[in-house]
Amino acid sequence: MSKYQVPRGTQDVYGKEIKKWHKIEQLIREMMQVYGYEEVRTPEFEHTEVFARANDSSDVINKEMYTFMDRGERSLSLKPEGTAGLIRSFVENKWYTQPDSPFKYYYVSPCFRYERPQKGRMRIHHQFGIEVLGDKTPYIDAEVIGLGLTFVRTLGLNDLKVLVNTLGDQESRQAYKEALKKHFEADIHTMCGDCQRRYEQNPLRILDCKVDAEHASMLSAPRLQDYLNEESKAYFNQLVSVLKDSGVEVEISDRLVRGLDYYTHTVFEVVSVNKDMGSQATVFGGGRYDQLVEELGGPKMSGIGFGMGIERLLVALDAEGVELVQDEGIDVYCVTLDDEALDYAYHLSNYLRLNGYKADYDYYRRSFKAQFKTVERKGAKVAILLGQNEMAKGQLVLKNIETQEQVTLGENEILHQLDHWLNEDHVCDHDHGGEHA
Repeated sequence: MSKYQVPRGTQDVYGKEIKKWHKIEQLIREMMQVYGYEEVRTPEFEHTEVFARANDSSDVINKEMYTFMDRGERSLSLKPEGTAGLIRSFVENKWYTQPDSPFKYYYVSPCFRYERPQKGRMRIHHQFGIEVLGDKTPYIDAEVIGLGLTFVRTLGLNDLKVLVNTLGDQESRQAYKEALKKHFEADIHTMCGDCQRRYEQNPLRILDCKVDAEHASMLSAPRLQDYLNEESKAYFNQLVSVLKDSGVEVEISDRLVRGLDYYTHTVFEVVSVNKDMGSQATVFGGGRYDQLVEELGGPKMSGIGFGMGIERLLVALDAEGVELVQDEGIDVYCVTLDDEALDYAYHLSNYLRLNGYKADYDYYRRSFKAQFKTVERKGAKVAILLGQNEMAKGQLVLKNIETQEQVTLGENEILHQLDHWLNEDHVCDHDHGGEHA
């Protein structure tokens, strides 16, 4: 056993698993192009104040960030989530001066949180996220939720429910915070340390506590909906109506507040209801933020987005038995019958690769039997047998592994035969005139 191992809460991704990641990343880029979102890549670390701002009460900021001093005595933090860094870049590069709002961006990025590792919850995890910046409207909120839902359903997830809530505007939230402080005042000393801290910083975040979820004061806490002003109610009601009219069934969850302090108005989570998911069931979630752009030095501008953990997404796909990738094997394996054929196999393999075929050959001139075992392990569809006699005649033997059909052809006929065997309904568009390996 190696004495060197990956740090706790991290993992190596390889083999069939990395192919799943490729499939997900491919779909991300295809969908983002269709929806008109531009990719943004921000640094893995930022100045700490990009994330930790103005008495933030969230666990992500208070307990989970990786923060360190660099050699210039500057406080830096590994990004715990993708939104703040993207908004920093949006403001710093003055993208808001461009015409045609709203501005739509996406990212696929590692994020870092010091927390107890669980299935689908790693200390280094990877987020696919989107952000839409501009004037707020329920139609943009609905697009963001619907886009994420379409994405995970396209991958094959079906055991889902959509939870939505509103935190209201600043006036509504302030009235609700005052009501919560009054409600919890008598019992806060009996609640956990995090709840006591949140009571002072942001009492709304007490509702997100898992430790005291069944505490009597928690169960009897006032409802945010009772403190919403008419404007906030109208905004939320229109969002729910737009979603339902587009075929998205939603469940209003009046205790949903999400994990970061900057959210206002709409918050949402799409949750797996599959029994194998356990407590880590949120597939993606997010919400609207009205002050974040301004807090980071930009103009007064609203935004909304979501974050989707790829590791958690893979757990959800496994729970539903979704097979993202099939092991398709390679197209061609060149079997060498003698030493003289090895050089030819090298050039032929590269020639086939340049023409779009997955090709390989035996580098070590092993026995004929050993090479055919490799053909089987690699799932090769065609074997090309190369020997001194065949090469002297300018001919090659091609064997279709599935049908066992075997043909002897000249070099300039190889691609036509492969097209015929491997590409169903394929109209060969190769210009083979004068081509040879």
